[in-house]
Amino acid sequence: MSRAACIAALVFATALVFAASDGPPPWAYGFPSAAGATPSAPVAAPPAAASAPDVAPRPLTGSAASFTLAQIRDGFGPADWFPGDHPQMPEIVAHGKKPDVRACSLCHYPNGKGRPENAGVSGLPVAYFIQTMADFKADARKSSDTRKANTNLMVTYAKNMTDEEVKAAAEYFAAMTWTPWIKVVEAAIVPKTRIAGGMFIALDGTATEPIGDRIIEVPDDTERTESLRDPRSGFTAYVPVGSIKKGETLVTTGGGGKTTRCAVCHGADLKGMGPVPGIAGRSPSYTVRQLFDTQHGTRKGVWADLMKPVVANLSNEDMLAIAAYTASRP
Repeated sequence: MSRAACIAALVFATALVFAASDGPPPWAYGFPSAAGATPSAPVAAPPAAASAPDVAPRPLTGSAASFTLAQIRDGFGPADWFPGDHPQMPEIVAHGKKPDVRACSLCHYPNGKGRPENAGVSGLPVAYFIQTMADFKADARKSSDTRKANTNLMVTYAKNMTDEEVKAAAEYFAAMTWTPWIKVVEAAIVPKTRIAGGMFIALDGTATEPIGDRIIEVPDDTERTESLRDPRSGFTAYVPVGSIKKGETLVTTGGGGKTTRCAVCHGADLKGMGPVPGIAGRSPSYTVRQLFDTQHGTRKGVWADLMKPVVANLSNEDMLAIAAYTASRP
């Protein structure tokens, strides 16, 4: 081969590597722009006057309870609006363990539904849950976007939980069947949003913008989700037009050898099989994060090693499509 041909081949191979190495999609990790990018500067607001703490009890439609905002956000005993919706919580789920482990129910809710910025954990197999916590503890599971602080918190929690506490949480969440609460809508235009703690929140009013190459998950009721942390109030996931059909092809056929049919491990209905978790009806943002982290080696461990060849050839666009389809499944 001539020197010129060798150089051309090297350039082409390098281009393929960079094409396959897209950076973390910021929307999946709860950010409006990529790490290092400079977002538009917000309009400066005048300094707010100091105000007294809000100690008024807040009611929630459908619940007999009422809680102050401080109680709702208490990391070591958050509000439980609907105690009849779940089994009795183990201590680690209800109250955590001071000072290093916050209650599982704060972020994942007492019913294990979770939110787009974390994970839905109800219905996960016990063995899978325990292995996931072991991976966090062994520093085998991190986030490809280093700004995602709650992943680092999970590492801290795992390292400070006993095996008995992990097992109690795993058995508690596994006892509840996963029931989808995310409505998937294909759309070219979506509500304009702001970011609050890694979650997209629709702005007040009617302002919209093109969806682009993103999935935008927003609460169906901002007040009930953001302020009251209502474990019954679900989400709408806006996905690009045509992405569900493309995802269906990848999930059900492997896309002509690009990946492996998901049903091989996750079951024909994608609801899980044995120790393998279900992926139907779950947060598409979470799904994309896991696919990307596994592909790029920031999520390691037993289950990630099995997924590594499955995700090796997927682009960010493929991951988006797969997540749009799996989230849309009942």
